[in-house]
This record gives sequence, C-alpha cells and structure tokens, in this order.
Amino acid sequence: MSFREIDSTLSAINEIKSDFQLIIVDGQGIAHPRRFGIASHLGVLLNKPTIGCAKKRLVGNFQMPENIVGAYTYLYEGEEKIGAVLRTKINVKPVFISPGNLIDIESSVKIIMALTSKYRLPEPVREAHNYCNLLKRSEA
Repeated sequence: MSFREIDSTLSAINEIKSDFQLIIVDGQGIAHPRRFGIASHLGVLLNKPTIGCAKKRLVGNFQMPENIVGAYTYLYEGEEKIGAVLRTKINVKPVFISPGNLIDIESSVKIIMALTSKYRLPEPVREAHNYCNLLKRSEA
C-alpha cells in the first residue's frame, strides 16, 4: 500500500499551508510484516512523528481489550511489541494503533484517544475518510 499511495499522499501534504506536528495515517506503522508500513514510510520521508490507526490487524497477536472506552492491549509479533489494540467505544470493534516514526506506542494511544469523540475512529482519520468518499461520489 505504501508504495502505491505515498506519492499522492506527499502531494496532498505539500498543499498544506500551515505547520503541523503530527500525521495520523489510516494504515500501519511498525505493525507491518516488514515493520515499515505507510505511517513509517511517510514519517521517515517527512521527518515527522506519525501514527498508524487501522481498522484491521495486518500482523500480530493480541488479547481483546476490555469493553471499556480507552482500554487497550498490546499487539505482539512473537516477543516484539508492535502496537496496541484500542477500544475507542463500548460494544464496537477496537482500532489497531502502531507507531510510525518518532513516537512510541503509549503516546500514540493517548493521542488517538484524545482525538476520538463519538465515533470509533479519531476525528482526523474519520474526516479524511468522509472527504475522500465525497470526492469519489462527485466524480461518479
């Protein structure tokens, strides 16, 4: 996914006029078979902190977190801790958080929770997803 989407993502980021401190990606960071998903790729290219926040697990094993908002468990590949499985809403599937670049797992979880309100996904990811769907519909 990274090599397919990185050029268009960088083009979009280059259009941003204000300074930003962090990028959240709908995809994986180190919770990737090669420990270098799109969040890691983008973070290294831009030298910015990045977090992957995905709806599905790509690799790793985990215990389901408690059905409490903010509960999380770690995602492991063997003995290596590669991310977190975070419950952002009660009775809703968790999201898979993996640091991309210049950030750790625990900070990533705190940031995602701070940016999540009444929906499963954090607002920046949700708004980007909704905007892309709007563009697709307008082109059809």
